Amino acid sequence: MVIGMFAALLLALGAGTAAAQTGAAPGAKAPAARVGDEVITIEEVEQAVKPQLAKLEEQRYELLDQKLDQLIGERLLAQEAKRKNVSIEQLLKTEVYAKAPEVQDGEVTAFLNHNKGRLPKMDEQELKLKVWDHLRSQKVAEQRQSYVQSLRSQGKVNVLLEAPASSRVQVSSDRGFSRGPTDAPVTIVEFSDFQCPYCKTATATLKQVLDKYPDKVRLIFRDFPLVSLHPQAPKAHEAARCAADQGKFWEYHDLLFERSPRMSPQDLKKYAQDLKLDPAAFASCLDDGKYTAEVDKDTQEGAGLGLTGTPSFFVNGRQLVGAQPLNAFQRIIDAELARLAKK
Repeated sequence: MVIGMFAALLLALGAGTAAAQTGAAPGAKAPAARVGDEVITIEEVEQAVKPQLAKLEEQRYELLDQKLDQLIGERLLAQEAKRKNVSIEQLLKTEVYAKAPEVQDGEVTAFLNHNKGRLPKMDEQELKLKVWDHLRSQKVAEQRQSYVQSLRSQGKVNVLLEAPASSRVQVSSDRGFSRGPTDAPVTIVEFSDFQCPYCKTATATLKQVLDKYPDKVRLIFRDFPLVSLHPQAPKAHEAARCAADQGKFWEYHDLLFERSPRMSPQDLKKYAQDLKLDPAAFASCLDDGKYTAEVDKDTQEGAGLGLTGTPSFFVNGRQLVGAQPLNAFQRIIDAELARLAKK
């Protein structure tokens, strides 16, 4: 997968050298092809696939950022070991392995029960040992990360790597429904589908994000129902807008995800009643298709940004795809806050 991504990246970046290959002056509209007397320029081609190129640039940056983070951790551990006049192995034993919480029997049992049916068939005692080892590895990794972070917090690290400007996508922030302060330095634009199970998972993570950055992050919800997979989703998105007419978009939003995938017209009207909305006004709004065009407009914009799945996020224009964990959002948000603090 990584090799394929780099191949695509090389192809994409190859367009940037076309001017040199064709002898065109820097900044000139270098030709990519001639069709009769007409010329198709590299600029036209790049503009047509700008979202995809931005995604490739973001993927490249993420790879570099993750590797840089790993190297910084290794250097910090080596420097701390030298300062204490011990080996790195001894430092890890003292500060990581000895301080990582022990795995309790109840944790092993809970893991086995939660993953029942997905675990391999083997001797019960052997399986418990494997689960214990897995959980222990997780706790050690978390303690190592915590210790490295404590070393970083001492002000020893100055990260100079920045996300390339070309990886940012211009996404309109004047549409949709928002949570968080309007003047927040970081804006997350979410394109979502009410029947998408991954979008449902992402709602809990987004709540964590907003709780962690109450004054720093603004979330904007946009419609992107995947009608080929979820034929009832477009009407659900219209219903949420109808609920917004009565001041309860986010309450209806949360209820839709809570009760997904049940979204027949009757279900949508029942949810309105559960939220004590005016049933006649809501039904009229939904049945008349008052917001069909608005949902379509969001969907078309998402398609124009190169989106093919949900959930998809743009964090100050930097794309993040899928039901990502909290730390994936944190990495980008913290980098954005650090970048803006330098200005």
